[in-house]
Amino acid sequence: MKSVFKISSILILSLCMLFNVEVFGQKTPPPLRVILFTGGHSFDRPAFDVFKNSLPGITVTEVTHPNALVMFRPENRSLYDVILLYDMPAAINEQEKKDFIDCLKAGKGLVVWHHAFGGYKDWPEYQNIMGGRYQFGTWTDSQGVKQPASVYLHDVKFRVKVADKKHPVTKGINDFDVLDETYGVCAINPGVHVLLTTDEKTSVPSVAWTNRYGKSKVVTILLGHDDHSWSNPEAKKLLIQAIHWVK
Repeated sequence: MKSVFKISSILILSLCMLFNVEVFGQKTPPPLRVILFTGGHSFDRPAFDVFKNSLPGITVTEVTHPNALVMFRPENRSLYDVILLYDMPAAINEQEKKDFIDCLKAGKGLVVWHHAFGGYKDWPEYQNIMGGRYQFGTWTDSQGVKQPASVYLHDVKFRVKVADKKHPVTKGINDFDVLDETYGVCAINPGVHVLLTTDEKTSVPSVAWTNRYGKSKVVTILLGHDDHSWSNPEAKKLLIQAIHWVK
């Protein structure tokens, strides 16, 4: 009889937590709703699906180009809390640009992840949103110096250093090694707040930072090419904390 009562109590408590019911005066917070944009760049789909479903306290809804940008429209903004870009589209029309910008100006948090850094190559304002850009052609840096096109290299093992250990996005994260794709010769805007750096020669020195755009908090993370990075505990913790911080 005691065993039945114990099992019933556990079941009731679990259901209360599942449905966000107040238990002992405390309400379990609902999961953070993330809208994930994909398309325009391939990745290891089976491993990625496992990863995206393993983020604690976060539910992920994926939308894929060319049908993703409608989620920036006013009528769809209540469906999610945070925008996570893991896409690399080339095209965006004027109305879609306006919807994107208005969404951020209204305060929706944004995380730009890995190859999304190379999206919308013909839209200059996207650099201001992210706080930098992967450049597909020659470009001029903030000092007025001409630079060659950005470059990438797969399967590089390198050391990542935490530049700001007190920031909520990097809290509890130590310097770590990762096997990942590097991006070199990229534009990084002077006003960003750098979170992670590296001395790896094939990479730009800054590999994660925060930015502000309108009322939106923005985190840009250059790590994240495949499961070597997704399964790295420190890199995963970084992404999770970035999602929670921009909310």
